Amino acid sequence: MLSAWSDPIVAMATAPGRGAVGIVRVSGQGLHAWTAHILGQALSPRVATLLTVFDQRHEPIDQVIALWFPAPHSYTGEDVLELQGHGGMVVMQMLIKRCLESAQTFVPDVHVRRMRLARPGEFTERAYLNHKIDLTQAEAVADLIDASSEAAVRSASRSMGGAFSKEVHALLKGLTQLRSLVESTLDFPEEEIDFLQQADAQGQIQNLLLQCRALHERSRQGALLRDGLRLVIAGQPNVGKSALLNALSGQDTAIVTDIPGTTRDALTQTIHADGVPIHVVDTAGLRDGQQEAIDTVEKIGIDRAWQHIDQADAVLFLHDLSRRDVSAYTERDAQIQNHISQRLGAHQVCLQVWNKLDLLPSNTTPPEGGGEIWISAQTGAGLAQLKQALLATVGRQSASDVGEYSARGRHLQALQTVQQHLARAQQGLHSQRLALEVVAEELRLAQQALASITGEFTADDLLGEIFSRFCIGK
Repeated sequence: MLSAWSDPIVAMATAPGRGAVGIVRVSGQGLHAWTAHILGQALSPRVATLLTVFDQRHEPIDQVIALWFPAPHSYTGEDVLELQGHGGMVVMQMLIKRCLESAQTFVPDVHVRRMRLARPGEFTERAYLNHKIDLTQAEAVADLIDASSEAAVRSASRSMGGAFSKEVHALLKGLTQLRSLVESTLDFPEEEIDFLQQADAQGQIQNLLLQCRALHERSRQGALLRDGLRLVIAGQPNVGKSALLNALSGQDTAIVTDIPGTTRDALTQTIHADGVPIHVVDTAGLRDGQQEAIDTVEKIGIDRAWQHIDQADAVLFLHDLSRRDVSAYTERDAQIQNHISQRLGAHQVCLQVWNKLDLLPSNTTPPEGGGEIWISAQTGAGLAQLKQALLATVGRQSASDVGEYSARGRHLQALQTVQQHLARAQQGLHSQRLALEVVAEELRLAQQALASITGEFTADDLLGEIFSRFCIGK
């Protein structure tokens, strides 16, 4: 992805489709002369200029507002030209075509003649490569665009503004100082003074561990705001799974009838609770061939239900309060629960939820200490409690705003790796026979893992993966 990153690039920077305004963006080194050539006049930096862009036959394409940002004072750190025209797809494509044609015939500069269409995320990639932003800020740009809640916007804005990077750099500084201390002790083993005790190396490692754990927790919450929770509603036929999906989403997404097997395939709807996206999956009722005759389509739906359960972050096992005294029903519930428990991994949870509270006498209450949540998908009773229980499964408290940062899986993995290396270094310092070479190596590996977050130590193939997921023109 980095082989042709020095070529000038052009792309539409606004969403495809019709709109009041559309923007074409050009970025590259040494574009000043070409800009004057295509527009027929030189532009003053950061001054909006109204002008008309003409095609090769000098026919007008569009009247635009042109903005010129000379390097290095631009988003990418290169020369940047933005043409703000009328937001139609055809006119935008004509402006892009004109930029490419003009560059290819621009005799004074061979470099400009290599202008091409931008790849997804290439403008932001260049901002990173030109040290305008670090990698976490670049990723936060995409997260801000994709944010599906106000809380997600706030966390992405914090990261994009550099707050996350600032904390990472503070940890890096502390690690660097500690490494220098340990390695200086290795260089001067004959010194009588115990440098490590005098400098409180143990205290420094403990402090770094505490900071890293706190940063990991806030990053984990930010990742939750970004990626959300995958929740699968499971249970026997006619317990109200589809009705619950409709109640949670506020839409008639799923068909609800009294006929067993109405839901044949999984339906997914995303809801938000305290800013956290919850991707709710309604599945086919779980039963076997010995219960009732099952046709081929329903059997496929049940097989897919188990596949969704395997992939869930949380399973909502829905029970029917109106059948709680029916032995055949409760026996089958126990079998399903046992099967779910066998399939779920260590990080998956299963919530026990009882539906159809509206069919019981009004004074009926759930048993104390049973861990059961009683709801009515018809009336909405208990849904607020259910949402709070879902948030609790991922360690999130209602209306929390503890300065979360927009984070990705690689950030969380790196912070976990840092904690592991710091813990081993701490253990090495505690041992009676100090293996300082091992301690120094653990600190080096911790520093390397931490630097990978902001891109100070990052492989090119990772950059390609990150930026390929951006939209074109960003």
